[in-house]
Amino acid sequence: MLDISPVLLLSSGIIFLLVVARLNSCLFKPLLKHMDDRAASIKKDLEDAKSNSADVDGLLAEANDIISKAKKEAAVIREQAYKEAKDSADAKLASAKSNLEAKSAEFARNLQDETKALRDSLVSSMPQFNESLKAKLSSI
Repeated sequence: MLDISPVLLLSSGIIFLLVVARLNSCLFKPLLKHMDDRAASIKKDLEDAKSNSADVDGLLAEANDIISKAKKEAAVIREQAYKEAKDSADAKLASAKSNLEAKSAEFARNLQDETKALRDSLVSSMPQFNESLKAKLSSI
């Protein structure tokens, strides 16, 4: 029937064990080491990513603080510039108003002077008008 040769069976077993030992040392151990190294690298990268995420969140919060401070400072500067412009415009308006009031007062004085001069000239020429009026009435 089956003829099993113990020498052949023993030699096949020894060769199998030698192949397994050789594969273990040349293939499986480096492969497992590579897989462990890769798992450790991935774990380290995840920790670094979490750390970077925390850093980014901190930097984002800092940037938001800086932006809010800049907005407040810009509002203060804008308000100050608005006040300065308003004060300047008010000063120019007051100056122009006083200038116009002075010109108006001078115009009123000149008008009064001219009115007085005209009245005086009319009063002084009144006798001539009366005489010319009498002469015209008498010629009619």
